[in-house]
Amino acid sequence: MNAWLRFDAIWRGLVRAAPARVLEFGAGEGALGAWIATRSDYTGVEPDDRSRAVAERRLARARSEGGRGRVVGSVDDVGDGLFDLICAFEVLEHLEDDVAAMEAWRTRLRPGGWLLASVPAHPHRFAAADRLAGHFRRYSRADMRGHLDAARFTTIRLESYGAGFGHLLEWGRNHLAKRAGHPDDLAERTAASGRLYQPQHAWQRQLSWAVTLPCRALQRPFATTDHGIGWVVLARVAA
Repeated sequence: MNAWLRFDAIWRGLVRAAPARVLEFGAGEGALGAWIATRSDYTGVEPDDRSRAVAERRLARARSEGGRGRVVGSVDDVGDGLFDLICAFEVLEHLEDDVAAMEAWRTRLRPGGWLLASVPAHPHRFAAADRLAGHFRRYSRADMRGHLDAARFTTIRLESYGAGFGHLLEWGRNHLAKRAGHPDDLAERTAASGRLYQPQHAWQRQLSWAVTLPCRALQRPFATTDHGIGWVVLARVAA
C-alpha cells in the first residue's frame, strides 16, 4: 500500500524525465519495474535471489506484451551503456554512504540525466520498522537536498507523500516489527526488506489499489508540505 501512496509522484517524475533507457537499483520483486518496462528500455538490479526470481517472472510477462526489460543480480552485469534515468525506491536509507552511492550512479547517466528516488521522511520517526528493514537513517527535507548536492545532483522536485493514511500504515508496520524482532545481520534485513508485506495474490493487489485510491487523492494537497511519511525526489545531473 505504501508503494501506491508514492506512485503518483513517481509517475510525475517519469513523465518529466521522459526516459528512453532506465536503470533501477533495488528492483525488489519488480512490480514497478515491469510497469516501467512497458514504457522504456528497463534494466533492474536486485541482489536478493528470491526477490529477483519474482521480478524475472513479471518482466517476462511484460516482454510477452511488447515490453523491454531485464533484471540482473549485480551492477557488474548491467553493461557499459549510459542511461537517461536512474531509479532507486526505498534504497538510499539502506546504504551507509548514500552520497558515494549516488556519485557512482551518476557515472552511469548521460549528461543531463535524471535520478528519481524515494526515501522515508523525518529522522524523529525512526522506529522498529526501520530497524527491521535495515535502515541507517530517515531524511529531513534539508538532508535530502544536502546529500543530493554533495553527490552533484540538482534537486528539481521534492514531494511529500503519505499524509494521513501513510501514518496509519507506518504505525501498523512499527507494531508488527516490535513483535517480530529482526536478524542481527544488517545485510540479511536489507535483503528481506523488499519482500516484507508484499501482496501474494491478484486479489490482494487489487485490494491494495482500491483502498489507497481515495487516500492518494486526499494526500495531494500536502505534497509540498512536511506532513507525509516519505519523500519522492526528482533530481538531475548538475551542470
